[in-house]
Amino acid sequence: MIHSFCVKTHHNYILNYLLYEFENSNIDNLYVSKHKFKIYPNIILHYLGKDISSFYAFLAGSLTNIIIRFYEKHILKCIIFSNYFYFSDIERNQILEYCIDLLNASQNDRLHCNHLIFSSCFDYVKHHNVLILDGFIHFRLKDYWKTLDDIVDISVDKFVLEREYNEFISLLKMYINSKKSVSPILHLVYHNNESILLDDKKQLIDISSHVFDAKYLSDISFSSNDYALNALLSLLPEKLYVHLVSKTEDEFICTLKLIFENRLFICDDCPICHLYQLSDSNLHKLT
Repeated sequence: MIHSFCVKTHHNYILNYLLYEFENSNIDNLYVSKHKFKIYPNIILHYLGKDISSFYAFLAGSLTNIIIRFYEKHILKCIIFSNYFYFSDIERNQILEYCIDLLNASQNDRLHCNHLIFSSCFDYVKHHNVLILDGFIHFRLKDYWKTLDDIVDISVDKFVLEREYNEFISLLKMYINSKKSVSPILHLVYHNNESILLDDKKQLIDISSHVFDAKYLSDISFSSNDYALNALLSLLPEKLYVHLVSKTEDEFICTLKLIFENRLFICDDCPICHLYQLSDSNLHKLT
């Protein structure tokens, strides 16, 4: 018994890709031809073998690869433009990059999208012998579109948060660059997400909200380090030495580097570092 299937699309580069995939497959008793009829160019497959499930799986897998390779980015663009048209072209392109990075970084999301496409393709080729590719993608892959829609929403949230964060950093940089330094040198000892400030004589500075009016704190949370940041913006050191007791930089330290730039110096091997490396409890005794 002959099982035939026809794929139709206006895109010659997709037809050529499919033609190459089909002609170089490991499926026995598969015959491939390409024809141009009244409207669409076509690739026609004739399968004369007996393992029809393997033929359907092969065909569904090839279509899945085509959709991801040639259509996924276009679908993401359509969703972004439709739901977030009020962003600029540059912003929409940045959101698109976030979407692509998210799909590439998350194996679960990637596998989930692949599974949704493959399942729809497999079910379709079992019950039909003609597929118009563009129509199939727009009308038969609703679950896949919904998943990409969710990924776009997550990417927009990340984009907006990062934009607000960058604006916040820029404002703080403008502030400290417009003011004269109040303190020549400050030391920030950092360990386990906790900060202590020392003055140029290495005396402890109280960074609690009762000493410094928290007028420089933003809506962006820096956890237990909010008051340390506020103190630094109040004292405006000419030089800031950051002593990394655990020798690791986290988001808070990266934020300080962005704000204070060439005023900040990282240290992890000096007498102050060694003092606090002796016992983690020292930090809690002084805070």
